[in-house]
Amino acid sequence: MHRYGAAVIVMAFDEEGQADTKARKVEICQRAYKILTEQVGFPPEDIIFDPNIFAIATGIEEHNNYGVDFIEATREIKRTLPYALISGGVSNVSFSFRGNNPVREAIHAVFLYHAIQAGMSMGIVNAGQLAIYADIPEDLRDAVEDVVLNRHDGGTEKLLELAEKYRGDGSSSEVKKEDMEWRGWPVNKRLEHALVKGITDYIDEDTEQARLEAERPLHVIEGALMDGMNVVGDLFGAGKMFLPQVVKSARVMKKAVAYLMPFMEADKAGGERQTNGKILMATVKGDVHDIGKNIVGVVLQCNNYEVIDLGVMVPAEKILQTARLENVDIIGLSGLITPSLDEMVHVAKEMQRQGFTIPLMIGGATTSRAHTAVKIEPHYQGATVYVTDASRGVGVASNLLSHELKDDFVNSVREEYEEVRERHKGREAKTKQHSLEEARRNKFNWGNHEPVKPSFLGIKVIERFPLDTLVWYIDWTPFFQTWEMAGSYPKILDDKVVGVEARKLFDDAQVMLKKIISEEWLSARAVVGFFPANSDGDDVIVYTDDARKQRLETLHHLRQQNVKAPGRPNYCLSDFIAPIDSGKADYIGAFAVTTGIGIEEKLQQFEQDHDDYSSIMLKALADRLAEAFAEYLHEVVRKDYWGYAEDEMYDPGQLIKEAYQGIRPAPGYPACPDHTEKGKLFELLNVTENTSIELTESYAMYPASAVSGWYFSHPEAQYFNVGKIDRDQLQDYARRKNIAEEVAERWLAAHLHH
Repeated sequence: MHRYGAAVIVMAFDEEGQADTKARKVEICQRAYKILTEQVGFPPEDIIFDPNIFAIATGIEEHNNYGVDFIEATREIKRTLPYALISGGVSNVSFSFRGNNPVREAIHAVFLYHAIQAGMSMGIVNAGQLAIYADIPEDLRDAVEDVVLNRHDGGTEKLLELAEKYRGDGSSSEVKKEDMEWRGWPVNKRLEHALVKGITDYIDEDTEQARLEAERPLHVIEGALMDGMNVVGDLFGAGKMFLPQVVKSARVMKKAVAYLMPFMEADKAGGERQTNGKILMATVKGDVHDIGKNIVGVVLQCNNYEVIDLGVMVPAEKILQTARLENVDIIGLSGLITPSLDEMVHVAKEMQRQGFTIPLMIGGATTSRAHTAVKIEPHYQGATVYVTDASRGVGVASNLLSHELKDDFVNSVREEYEEVRERHKGREAKTKQHSLEEARRNKFNWGNHEPVKPSFLGIKVIERFPLDTLVWYIDWTPFFQTWEMAGSYPKILDDKVVGVEARKLFDDAQVMLKKIISEEWLSARAVVGFFPANSDGDDVIVYTDDARKQRLETLHHLRQQNVKAPGRPNYCLSDFIAPIDSGKADYIGAFAVTTGIGIEEKLQQFEQDHDDYSSIMLKALADRLAEAFAEYLHEVVRKDYWGYAEDEMYDPGQLIKEAYQGIRPAPGYPACPDHTEKGKLFELLNVTENTSIELTESYAMYPASAVSGWYFSHPEAQYFNVGKIDRDQLQDYARRKNIAEEVAERWLAAHLHH
């Protein structure tokens, strides 16, 4: 775990067995924490304690306090063990009510409500089948809280009696006919209900009625609509609503505001809308990915922040110029590809040079608290804060803009980041590295493999590939992760916490997917090619033809330098291609696919309709289709185009687990982390002309729903992480690529050990 930087889940067990009381839970976790941090040197932020959740309301008196024991143990662990996280199997707590899902879901919601307040960080639970705490009928909620919090001896009997009232078909996730009672409520309550439930059907009608009853149109926004969004924000912040629901709420809000805009324009005397603050958001220069940024923006808007979204590929100067012109309160930067990390550092340096003092928020898939603390924060004297996900953004923004809370919050973050930097230094000092020469001596042995010649050499272009073919190859798990719903598909659809909302989200995705295919919203294109190749050390030589006399290109790769366990090689991708001196004719493949052609037109339509939910859904589906296209094409390559696995037969689950022979690593990813090598792939395949995929100056692909990479056929080829490299390899790599060392250092900054 030390070697790979993995986190660890520590169950509250010891020599005597499972901990069941608060005292035992705390005692075991404190003992484990001390061993891990003081003896092993394990980072405390990578320790996740599971203090054991047991069933309550079993009829056994000793079990009555199990809920309180977990909650109070959680509170004490968070108080006494800095940076440690808390998890638990939430479904255990309701096990005595199996078969009565409505009651089980209520128990989960109530338990999580109190456990999260005590410091619980994560849990194993079906978020789609988790009741909203505030929506649980009062009699059921009170009875459940009596049991969870062990408020009196008769709690179990009372809940058992009440449970029969709620026992239906055992499921509260069925699609029920819409209860129209709310249509008779006062208009302000109707608007709140529509916002919480994400209902757009009556929004124009209700907004108009609210406008007629208000003194000014602006008062509808600042009154009824913001009251409703405050409820949404509170429910989301407390873990009682989930991201897809919040995005639907934002769609209702935006439609209502759009309806009111002409009236507000006519009523100039109505004044400016009061917000909690103005936040500028941008995906940095060279990066085209924006789903995560858009989700954070939606959640901030739901909490009454004005968001100025500059979009993607935004240069530092435009970000800072707009920040000054708009007098924003916070700048938020996002990025997905690793070169974006350096661009964020550049923006921070420019903010310092130009005298900015406003806070800087950092987010995106490749960013981290450690990178923010080590690489970004030291360059800017203003507050710099890493935001893990959309649910954290509001809390960070409110702390940064609060007169009462800002100083303490910023100081605590700075102290935390200083500790992170110190631990980072210590961790790097402890990491044992080979010299490049030693790592090469420990290379993977290519062996006696006989390479298979592809069915054709050169390139093949695939135009307007039918999208319906790709549906079978979609990996749905990352789709749910995009929406910050944890769980693997298909299990997530029946998860006790997220299952109901996950199923709704999945159903919405299926509806849109059918439209994408039947109405041809998107086009899929690809190019694939095969070339004679042999390895020369850590390089791969690509030849013009099978005579192998004329070099077409040289592909440069990096080798792992970390000290491995005996018998484990230090890999480099070139190891999987036959060496020149082997006398064997080997080959390398390359590909690029996209399913994003035509997406901009639909996104503009959704933007005009103030429909963030459909916009994010379309981008997420386009990404899934692109990955599915890459998976499909790789299968065709293995079985037909290259034909080294003609008899292969795998189902989608096996394909997702990559059970097949061969790999398709992408430039910029762990096995070949240098993004600039992607330029050679684009030249070999003439990608832009053949597919319309373009490269930005940071080597991100546009459209964003695109995948590219190399094909290796060796039966023992595997994915790996190059990890950290030392200066000797950096200098060698710069020499081989014929570039300045500082240029190589810039592109490989995230991988340097020195």
